[in-house]
Amino acid sequence: QVQLVESGGGLVQPGGSLKLSCAASGRAFSTYSLGWFRQAPGKEREFVAAIGRRSPGIIYAPSVKGRFTVSRDNAKGTVYLQMNSLKPEDTAVYSCAASRDYLSPIASRYDYWGQGTQVTVSS
Repeated sequence: QVQLVESGGGLVQPGGSLKLSCAASGRAFSTYSLGWFRQAPGKEREFVAAIGRRSPGIIYAPSVKGRFTVSRDNAKGTVYLQMNSLKPEDTAVYSCAASRDYLSPIASRYDYWGQGTQVTVSS
């Protein structure tokens, strides 16, 4: 069992940056692949980024590649999402998720989910 808690969301102007954190409790954090997903009002959940159990397994959605960076600290049981050059269309609730499976952009492959943190990009 893994419990995930996101933090770091907020209001930021276009072009700004935010860093999201997702802290995990439970055992064997290093054995999970970790993903970030987002859901905007009236839209379906979409994949943002994921990081595997081993380096250099990382994948990004085309819409965020080059602007967002995912990383993990297994000693701290935390996964991060550094978001730069934010755009209004990045506004959404961002959730982290943990999977016992291999690295994947598919939400159904993830076993545990956090509650999410709101990110709003607006001037």
